[in-house]
Amino acid sequence: MSAAARPTVVKLGGSLSESGRIGSILKTIGRARVACVIVPGGGVFADAVRAAQTEHKFSEAVAHRMALLAMHQTGMMLCAMHARLQPAETLAGIRRAITSSRIPVWLPLKLVDGDTAVSRGWKTTSDGLAARLAERLGGAPIVLVKSCRVPRSASAARLAKSGIVDATFAAVVERARLSWRVIGDGDEAELADLLGAGHRSGRRAPSARAIARRR
Repeated sequence: MSAAARPTVVKLGGSLSESGRIGSILKTIGRARVACVIVPGGGVFADAVRAAQTEHKFSEAVAHRMALLAMHQTGMMLCAMHARLQPAETLAGIRRAITSSRIPVWLPLKLVDGDTAVSRGWKTTSDGLAARLAERLGGAPIVLVKSCRVPRSASAARLAKSGIVDATFAAVVERARLSWRVIGDGDEAELADLLGAGHRSGRRAPSARAIARRR
């Protein structure tokens, strides 16, 4: 896939819905002039999986699949909140949605199930899965939207050590040389800028290189 055809992967942290920011963020993404695909976090649905595993002692492999389905639940909720969003389970489905001027919301179970590069367990969160999707899309740029404050110019490894991203994310962006940015609380204007979703007309959409520069 050519660089121009690669959509920007936008991972939305599951806790955004609890922070009250998710509605405004979806409005921003809905105005995007840059092709993008949303990766939903598991949010409260993943929290329920953790609680159930603690109580019932089922395996990491089972919890992993349940956590993927938690992302499906968040994804379906997001699709119900904005008319431009459309669920997609495969790379072809993502491309079809983008061709139709829709914004795909990735439901990960089908792709992740057969992906031997993804470890099974809580070590890999939706951050790492988003990075892996970007890698499979030919090295697409990736933006993580978090509910916490994010230190400027921090490396992916440093963010992983701080618990802001998972270790899988840091490993994949390094391995695949992905352009990436982590957007924190208060940085919504930057998200709009990265997606070409500002209100000013005539602005050029940002490149992957621009996303990398804004780490």
